[in-house]
Amino acid sequence: MSSELVTPGLGRGLRDVVRSRFLLKLLVAKELKVRYRGSVLGLLWSYVKPGVQFIVFWFALGVFLGMNDNTENYPIYLFSGIILINFFTEALGNASRSIVGNGGLIKKIYLPRELFPVASVWVSAVHFVPQLVVLLIACLFTGWTPGILELVAAVAGFGIVALLATGLGLFFGAANVYFRDSENFVDMLLMIATWASPVLYSWTMVRDTLGSTFLTLYQINPLTIAVELFHFAFWKPTTSAITDPAVLSPPNLFAVWTPVGVFTALAVILLGQFTFRRLEGRFAQEL
Repeated sequence: MSSELVTPGLGRGLRDVVRSRFLLKLLVAKELKVRYRGSVLGLLWSYVKPGVQFIVFWFALGVFLGMNDNTENYPIYLFSGIILINFFTEALGNASRSIVGNGGLIKKIYLPRELFPVASVWVSAVHFVPQLVVLLIACLFTGWTPGILELVAAVAGFGIVALLATGLGLFFGAANVYFRDSENFVDMLLMIATWASPVLYSWTMVRDTLGSTFLTLYQINPLTIAVELFHFAFWKPTTSAITDPAVLSPPNLFAVWTPVGVFTALAVILLGQFTFRRLEGRFAQEL
């Protein structure tokens, strides 16, 4: 028998999530059942909500502001960015509220608390899959012929966003237990996210309007990197009229910016886990 004293309510961080994979599956299944309980459309909302969002933006920007004329296959460009940002906003929004939302369970029994934010990200990934299927079908109809590099770009873009959402979800999920203003801050952050990355517009507009120095600062944002990786994976192979590679994707996307995005996302994971570990000991008391 070990005589080592262990602080009550503290686990081993994300390692416990890996060890508790069965519990993670149960939480994901529970979240999905609760969310669609009494719903007529159920999981079909994963198609309806981004579909309506796409139509609104396509008319406002593509038709009225002329993005259809300025960007080849603008619907593919737009939708590939929308589904990735929607995944981030849903994952972070739900993860930041997951600890408070499961306060009753946390006060009754002990289980690795990181399971709740991670489960929220997994639920968002489940909603992401139908949207990705729609994107793939649309790409195939527009001549999408991806290579290995495009597939790698898609995986890297999704991975960066998933890691970023998990890290920020751990950070704000823990902070929200003590400071409920965290929810308002996250809502503000999510409101900015769509406009702070090249989802609705081209990165070349940032370069041409604000210059290359600001573009460098703009590209440090891991969401910008992830969205451009998705554009490279899904939009770029459907273009034929654009021959200038400097327009299709930012310079040094793979050599510089993808490693920067991965490193930043991993750093956020470490920060989120550190903060979560420091605060989780009093979750039950504070809730």
